[in-house]
Amino acid sequence: MGNDKGSGAKRRKTNYIMIRSAVIMFLLGGFSLIMLIMLTIFRQEGIFYILLLIGLYGLFGAIIYFGYQFLYKPYRDTEKVCRLFSEGYLLQGLFELRVPLSPQMEAATNKFRELLDMKELISLTKKQAEYLALQNQINPHFLYNTLEGIRSEALYAGIDSVAEMTEALATFFRYTISNVEHLVTLEDELANIENYYIIQQFRFGKRLKYHVEIDAEEEREILKCRLPKLILQPIVENAIYHGIERKIGDGILCVKIENTASRCIITISDNGLGMNETVVDGLNEKLKTASITTFHQDKKGGSIAVENVNNRIKILFGEEYGIYIYSKQNVGTDVEITLPIVKE
Repeated sequence: MGNDKGSGAKRRKTNYIMIRSAVIMFLLGGFSLIMLIMLTIFRQEGIFYILLLIGLYGLFGAIIYFGYQFLYKPYRDTEKVCRLFSEGYLLQGLFELRVPLSPQMEAATNKFRELLDMKELISLTKKQAEYLALQNQINPHFLYNTLEGIRSEALYAGIDSVAEMTEALATFFRYTISNVEHLVTLEDELANIENYYIIQQFRFGKRLKYHVEIDAEEEREILKCRLPKLILQPIVENAIYHGIERKIGDGILCVKIENTASRCIITISDNGLGMNETVVDGLNEKLKTASITTFHQDKKGGSIAVENVNNRIKILFGEEYGIYIYSKQNVGTDVEITLPIVKE
């Protein structure tokens, strides 16, 4: 089996579109040179001159036909497979290109095939299915009604703090479980962060402070921007547990939002413990590209939540978007999220 693959690869070495293009260019160059020489030698009119022109133009037509059949059509086929792969319609087809563009492209796709662990991908799909099945077993109305009952009892007993926390928790779960839209407004995401902050305040008290910075003149338009649901909360949670929790003194969380002509830039900052340069460089290297095999469950692993959010952004919007981290040890961390401006 291995020998068959090896011989197949050897047979394809002369089958690249790059090589075919070079052959076509060589033939056209040779044709042009022959045409120039013949026209220079045979300037006089006559039957031989006419036959020569007919023969040369016939040769030119054959070259064009050869180029269409063995260059243009294979290129279009390859382009179609790559487009379908980029749009998510096929996976294995990328590794079965009839005519690869170049040896470098074939080597890259073969390397990608080695890196892509199909067993891990299938396992991931199973985990997603199990999670959705578990999620669907939760009756949202039962959960909300139970929390509302707890809130009512707390109010009746005069325990306002418990009532406030229960209300925030109910709203947080309602947003997480019931909202099935792929994209939500930035206003909704910030409201969810506000509820999450209220819940965390019962643990940290006045030691945890939170505020949002938005240009007042552009606030209305900025809040209409749409983004994937639950993009901000994992970053905020990561900042609290890995930056502020172990810090002595007050912890400050700031969400700053700015819009450019085509991008929405959200920076989540904390004044926590921060990270050294080596750790930050390693994280940013991981965040450069999305990987469909690196979705993990967050077990307080620090960077895992950030990587998952980054993957979701890149897979949905493209490699030019995602997360970049700035941090200084014992000073704090800035997590910069770059998104396209989507209003509808």
